[in-house]
Amino acid sequence: MALSAKLQLKQTQSLVMTPQLLQSIRLLQFTQAELERFVDEEVERNPLLERGESASEDVGEPVRESEAAVAREAGDDWFGNEADLSAQTISDRLDSSLENLFPDDPGRSERLDPALSTQWKSAAGGAGGGSESFDLEDLAAAPVTLRDHVGEQIAFAFTQPQERLIAAELADGLDEAGYLRTDPAEAAERLGADPASVAAVLSRCQGFDPPGLFARDLAECLSIQLRARDRLDPAMQALLAHLDLLARRDFQSLKRLCGVDEEDLLDMLAEIRGLDPRPGLAFSGGPSEAIVADVEVRPASDGGWAVELNPDALPRVLVDQSYFAIVSGRARDQAEKDFLGECLQSANWLARSLDQRARTILKVASEIVRQQDAFLAHGVRHLRPLNLRTVADAIGMHESTVSRATANKYMLTPRGVFEMRYFFTAAIAASDAGESHSSEAVRDRIRELIEAEQAAHILSDDTIVDLLGKEGIDIARRTVAKYREGMNIPSSVRRRREKRALAGLKG
Repeated sequence: MALSAKLQLKQTQSLVMTPQLLQSIRLLQFTQAELERFVDEEVERNPLLERGESASEDVGEPVRESEAAVAREAGDDWFGNEADLSAQTISDRLDSSLENLFPDDPGRSERLDPALSTQWKSAAGGAGGGSESFDLEDLAAAPVTLRDHVGEQIAFAFTQPQERLIAAELADGLDEAGYLRTDPAEAAERLGADPASVAAVLSRCQGFDPPGLFARDLAECLSIQLRARDRLDPAMQALLAHLDLLARRDFQSLKRLCGVDEEDLLDMLAEIRGLDPRPGLAFSGGPSEAIVADVEVRPASDGGWAVELNPDALPRVLVDQSYFAIVSGRARDQAEKDFLGECLQSANWLARSLDQRARTILKVASEIVRQQDAFLAHGVRHLRPLNLRTVADAIGMHESTVSRATANKYMLTPRGVFEMRYFFTAAIAASDAGESHSSEAVRDRIRELIEAEQAAHILSDDTIVDLLGKEGIDIARRTVAKYREGMNIPSSVRRRREKRALAGLKG
């Protein structure tokens, strides 16, 4: 057969990952905070975009004419129609308009004390602001960090420059929990100081507030706090030297090593529980950020559930079509027209993408609520096994889309705020060939069984397997052990020792 070259036309369909499609995918998996930042950046970059009110508007109608456009058109003579206005004339008109845009607020100043009002006006004028308004958050003091707290105590505790230098070097070696992660010998070598001087400075630093700072391990941290309470006796020192036995709840060995009876050991354990193993964390906490639920679920009048998007977590943007019409008619060259066209296309795309994102999240959340109706009505014990494919098939979407729509999204329900991924749990087979059980419901049942056990009848993992089997849950012993360890529940041997100790303490 002869070989020859020829041309063929072939029509195929393929998915092309355009920049807009990639950005839409990113937009779907953004958290509420990330979405707000992204929208703010787009509004700042695109002159045709404006932030819209979201509290009382429905999803939809993303492209509309803004009120600001009407104001621009009515004030078209703001700069005048002359093409040869001087820069000084434009500047004068701009200053005048800004003065009219931000008038004084007499209601605010009338509520202030006259003397304080004068002081704040002077401060604002001195800073170059020229405005009588102020924000109390700007006057709030910055949070005190661990480094600042320790630095203040170093300034009062040491008078010699060499000692302050050593103390500052040691303070730089503190981690967020307040532990010293720098070797004093290495610090002495770096500073060229006597190791004995470094040890003396460290000893004084360990007396700083709160007690426990500058410790090199947990035992030293607890001993510093006990010394501050005048409770570091030989028996307590022996207990701190064998914290590994305490972690294993080996109370018999601890009583022998400490030379105390059971009652004294229980008192010592109570003192240990009252100490702070991480004293530096009191200064490392930043401002707490409240979780904003993306979806709200409420009981409906017909006995079902009403699923709605949270308007506070739904940013809205408006495309200023009128402003585009005004400025596009005054474009001087093709480059300006292309720029305005790209801005309009980008603005329309963003508005549609936000609308599609909201609809996708609402559709996924509605299907989750339908699948987990028993959980909302009766609690975690009735949580059904659910995976992404089940939801994707029910709403006609791809599994990856459902995964992105539920990532870092939260749902406000009558039973609390839950991450949407919480409702997707693995299935545990039923022993009687019935409906399978959710892994989260099985964890809750294991926790309940262990909390109800008595000191004389501690449940082993095998016993828990038998009890769950009687309830129709077919589960392996290794799975029970994995769930128990995941909930930070110790083994039956450690629980037996601890419950006996607690029973003796109550007696």
